[in-house]
Parts: sequence; C-alpha cells; structure tokens
Amino acid sequence: MELLLASSTGDNTAPTPGVLRLANDADPTTCSLEGVSRVELHFPTFADGRAYSQAVLLRRRLGFQGDIRAVGDVLIDQVQQMSRTGFTSAELRADQSLAQAREQMQRFDDFYQGDALQSRPRFARI
Repeated sequence: MELLLASSTGDNTAPTPGVLRLANDADPTTCSLEGVSRVELHFPTFADGRAYSQAVLLRRRLGFQGDIRAVGDVLIDQVQQMSRTGFTSAELRADQSLAQAREQMQRFDDFYQGDALQSRPRFARI
C-alpha cells in the first residue's frame, strides 16, 4: 500500500468529525472506533516509536480499515516503516522534503517479512 504524504499544516487541534486523535501513550484497544474514518497517531519526537505499536494494534487486533495518519515529528526516514506497520498517510515535519519522502517509498518494492497489512512472509506468497 502506498503511503500518502503531505507537509504539516501546523496545529490541528480543533475537533474534526470522524477523526480520532490518540496520544502516544493511549491504548487504542480501549477506544471506540464507531464512526471513525481516520485515526491520527502522534509522534512527539522522531525517536518515540509507540505510535508504530498503536498502528499495528489498530490493524491487527481491532481490524481498523480506515486511514491511520502519522502526525507530529515525522521524518522521511520513518515513512517506509510507517507503511509496513499500518499507516496510510503521514504529515511530514515542515523541514522535510515531500519529493525525498516519495523517493524513500520507492526504494523497496517488497519485503521478506510479513507486516501489518500483509502478514504472510514473501516465500509464502510465491
């Protein structure tokens, strides 16, 4: 699945219908996803990886099919792993290049290991 990339538009704290914003220390399994079309997972710093685990929980345990968006301190180095853990969109930090992020997404077209969206390893898909 291709990760949709966008530049950060600043502070988006106003409530938006159909959008659930989760702090990085929230447990997504305790949230109601009824009527939710997008879940925004916050990266307070690029080194904080808890949102990756939240994305996997949303996809695998809760079966969430909507948009999972990465917001906050999102760098181009993270986008490939984000797509593998269930994110479908990301708002890059303002100083990050959209063009370079798109290039990063094209570097690898397949992986040996399974991931949040394709649980079977490559050898089992051949």
